[in-house]
Amino acid sequence: MGRLAGLKAGPVARSAIDAFIKAYDVEMDDAVVPAGGYRTFNEFFTRRLVEGARPADPDPAAVLSPADGKVEDLGPIDHEASLLVKGKRYQVADLIGDPAAAERYRGGTFFIVYLSPRDYHRVHAPVSGSIARFNYVPGTLYPVNSIGLTHVPQLFAVNERVAIVQDSSTHGEVTTVMVGAIGVGRIGLSFDSVETNVGHEPGPRDYGGDGPPMDRAEELGVFYLGSTAIVFVGPESPLEIVIGEGEHVRVGQAIARKVSAP
Repeated sequence: MGRLAGLKAGPVARSAIDAFIKAYDVEMDDAVVPAGGYRTFNEFFTRRLVEGARPADPDPAAVLSPADGKVEDLGPIDHEASLLVKGKRYQVADLIGDPAAAERYRGGTFFIVYLSPRDYHRVHAPVSGSIARFNYVPGTLYPVNSIGLTHVPQLFAVNERVAIVQDSSTHGEVTTVMVGAIGVGRIGLSFDSVETNVGHEPGPRDYGGDGPPMDRAEELGVFYLGSTAIVFVGPESPLEIVIGEGEHVRVGQAIARKVSAP
């Protein structure tokens, strides 16, 4: 499917893309469309938006949605560093692929945004802060829709994923996990040359305190088909959640706000 999505089939590809847009009711008003239309499904899936289409919430204490999509679940991370997603328990360390993450996020907050095929496929920073490190965790490519969540044990912890860690002066360490899914199954990073499923070696990369700076709502990476983004915020930044489970959100929209000390 990945190879097919990259084929330049001229009018055939454009006709198929037009049919897809109609079938899934894809919003195209704010999309950047090249002259002559998209030449491949990959160009369509990874489309950019016109400047200013996704303004960031002006509150610097807000943690922003990293993607357009549905809030699949959100809430606290318990003191065993686990969380409940649709009634199923996950360990933070398994999701990030880093045993030390259990201590860092124990007592913190998480939220999950599911990108459907109709959604914008680029993922953006939920906070401002330089990239400290990332971890490319190999895995399967099960679907991340309701069927996958229901029938695949530990779905988010077995699918391929990239965990991106930012150091934020406002919120401390914040991790955004891009989870791969069935279909094209490729994740690209905007600040590094690593892409999944194209021969790059899995594993962590630490920038040693000299990582690229990242403003809130700046692009982190891209899915070559819809998937899921999970955000973890540590306990040093207590949050008030301002969005409900099941709501549809957009990049830059506030999901939670830091609670001021009394």
